[in-house]
Amino acid sequence: MQTPLPPKGTRDFYPEEMSFREHIFSSWEKTCQRYGFEKFDAPIFEHLDLYTKKSGEEIEKQLYTFEDKSNRKLSLRPEMTPSLARMVAAKGPALKKPVRWYSIPRLFRYEKMQKGRLREFFQLNVDILGVKEVTADAELIAVAIDTLRDLGLDNNDFSVHVSSRNLLEELFLQLSIPKESIKPLFLLLDKQQKLPKDVFKKELEIFLKDQRLATKVFDILNAQSFDEIVAINPSSPSVKDLQNLFTVMDHYGLADYVTFDIGIVRGLAYYTGIVFELMDKNRDLRAIAGGGRYDRLVSLYGGEDTPAAGFATGDVVLAELLKAKGIVPDQPSRSDIFIATFNRENYNQVVSLANALRQRGYSCEFPLRPIPIGKQMKLASAARSKVVIFTGGQEEKEDNIKIKDMRSGEEFLVSKDELYTKLADRLSNS
Repeated sequence: MQTPLPPKGTRDFYPEEMSFREHIFSSWEKTCQRYGFEKFDAPIFEHLDLYTKKSGEEIEKQLYTFEDKSNRKLSLRPEMTPSLARMVAAKGPALKKPVRWYSIPRLFRYEKMQKGRLREFFQLNVDILGVKEVTADAELIAVAIDTLRDLGLDNNDFSVHVSSRNLLEELFLQLSIPKESIKPLFLLLDKQQKLPKDVFKKELEIFLKDQRLATKVFDILNAQSFDEIVAINPSSPSVKDLQNLFTVMDHYGLADYVTFDIGIVRGLAYYTGIVFELMDKNRDLRAIAGGGRYDRLVSLYGGEDTPAAGFATGDVVLAELLKAKGIVPDQPSRSDIFIATFNRENYNQVVSLANALRQRGYSCEFPLRPIPIGKQMKLASAARSKVVIFTGGQEEKEDNIKIKDMRSGEEFLVSKDELYTKLADRLSNS
């Protein structure tokens, strides 16, 4: 019989992979908490119309949908922002602003798989609601940068590409592109990074039905600097917002990470202002993280008008980047202490010692069946134990206990009375 595999696009997490995953999650949590964000969560499935309301019925093709026993149409959550907006809308004015929340949800999307994209994945989401000023956008970009720096990456590995959908909309309206065409145009622009320039320009010409207009849009999207865009529309409020953002990022000490990139639009329809993506500098992977402002989403779900901004970073792309850079931590110890015994008859004594160690806060294990001392040491190595305590030997008859430091290979004797003190000293230095 063939061993069954997990569903396509999902992963098994054996202890080694789980350790790496938890390393990433733990780092994310510490970064968010250092910036003063609180953790929240929401159901792993939602009513289907939570997603179709903002994205249209066609979004259902990308979702894992089902009906419950009461024939209600539900969906496994493909993203966290709609759930967040629903929760904020439900609380209304009773929820003290600004909201500074983060979450690490498990998400599901029925999409074509490619490098860095699976159908089941985890994502860090960080959001600020209730602040209309660009200070919120800057704070989020700073958090996004530090989530990567705290994992060992730096500005040689990634950069933040910043743009503004409002600015692009202003520029397109100046070109007499109809307002109703701008949202579908943004969806096309989001493909720009994935297509050869000539192919993208051809699709632009087909969409706009005007080669000269397409050339003008193409030229805007290929502007080499922020100054070029400022020269086109220097008094634009969106230009002022970006100028303020870049100034604030300089005060964070993060200006070297941030670059203006007019081609960043983000495909999701609910973005309304500044948008950004974190890219690996080799461009081998999809965006590591991305986000922006979504000032109209809370009111879409019946809440009061609430300025909002946020970003998300997925574990799949990030893990690939960390592995490519060789930034993978060693698997931690399963047990601080392994108790080995020379005397197969003193099992109860071993259990009592293990219990005493666990009560003092140490992780501890021992062989659960009689096996030779050599095999016990192999178990200690497999557990990545820091020290081994030997019981039932000659030393114990002399009221001593032998300990081996598995990291240095050093062996030493301690009296039974000083066991816990010596262990504390040894393990506190690890």
